[in-house]
Amino acid sequence: MTSSKKVGCLVRRMQDTHTGVPLLTRHWRTIAVPNAGIGHNITDWILRNLKITLEETFNLCNLLVRYGYLYPVYPATHLGFHLNKLYHFQTPYFWPDRHLEASDMDYAVHLVKKNILSNGQLAEYEKMRYHQLFKSQHCKWDFVIIQAQEQIRTVQERKKGDRMVLANQEQAYWRVARPPPGLDSDALHGPVKHTMALHRDQVVELYKKEILYCRKALGRARLKPSVSLEGLLKYSEQFSPLDPLLSGCLPNNPWMTDDTTYWVLNATMVEVPLRLRVERWAFSFQELIQDLRGRKEFQEFLCKEFSGENLNFWEASEDLLHGDCTRVQEKVEQVYTDFLAPGAKRCINIDAKTMAVTIEGLKSPHRYVLEAAQTHIYMLMKKDSYPRYLKSDLYKTMLARAIVASAVNAHSH
Repeated sequence: MTSSKKVGCLVRRMQDTHTGVPLLTRHWRTIAVPNAGIGHNITDWILRNLKITLEETFNLCNLLVRYGYLYPVYPATHLGFHLNKLYHFQTPYFWPDRHLEASDMDYAVHLVKKNILSNGQLAEYEKMRYHQLFKSQHCKWDFVIIQAQEQIRTVQERKKGDRMVLANQEQAYWRVARPPPGLDSDALHGPVKHTMALHRDQVVELYKKEILYCRKALGRARLKPSVSLEGLLKYSEQFSPLDPLLSGCLPNNPWMTDDTTYWVLNATMVEVPLRLRVERWAFSFQELIQDLRGRKEFQEFLCKEFSGENLNFWEASEDLLHGDCTRVQEKVEQVYTDFLAPGAKRCINIDAKTMAVTIEGLKSPHRYVLEAAQTHIYMLMKKDSYPRYLKSDLYKTMLARAIVASAVNAHSH
């Protein structure tokens, strides 16, 4: 029997209604607290039923409190065991051997709930963690607050003593799962040792899957070093003219001279861009659309082909993906009205399966709900519109008009 199971059996014996620790309804201040035991009754029971010394008894009681099997009825800053305090036995659901997932979301709900009920009187370490969770869970914070308020509303229907018990149970659990600073890190896991042995079958199955994966990997084709190096060399040669360290900063480095022509010619929406910049649009479709000036030229080309709504939809999807999370619902509705609704003015052309997946996702909108449709439109533009744009007169004209940096530099001198 593992140590955690032994502790569980001991705690169950201590709670036996006939032979266990006397548990009665006690009064703390004006609150009737059910099923509470006094510290000296707990030590007396252990001395009678276990063959251990008084010192070992106190050590055992301290461990039971530390790992959350026992918790004080009223708030305590010190986690040690005291003879004259009232204690509750933790419900088995919160025992450390249950290995509950103490997620950040659940902890955030607990802290918000505690902050509301205590009017902001959190411990210093809890305040610090509250702010950390607010930053990391910012996009879900409205949901956290709703969850906390709903749990408070449910608990308020109970008697005052029961509310106190539930609050203490939760606090005791989080004191173990997310211990205060200074508490040993092993308290996070409780007194469970060799947990791998508890999941031996799962571990064996995991290794079987890994062996199968490695065997399949051995049969897969791998790129030869010569092919990989050739790809790296081609990439380096392609981008080297754009690297100011390798090819120099033309027309002049504005950080080393008083000439700001470089910044003027490389402005985001400059009327006539540099030739190197226009040539870069031909490297890949991603290079084209990540440049706002190139995207504007591509949009003009798409409008001539009566497919400008594709780029408009892609931009709207990007705005939803990276924009303000508080406006997700509003943006999703706008995208649906403009591009997806039957009879929309700028209806996009996507297959029925992608449309069905997207429409179904709109019922529970989130920032990734348009991912399938956006990927479909992106690949459509990349494989169809982009190659035709590079062959179009629009691109060739822009390439011919583009400014050659070296010529500008020579002229300036």
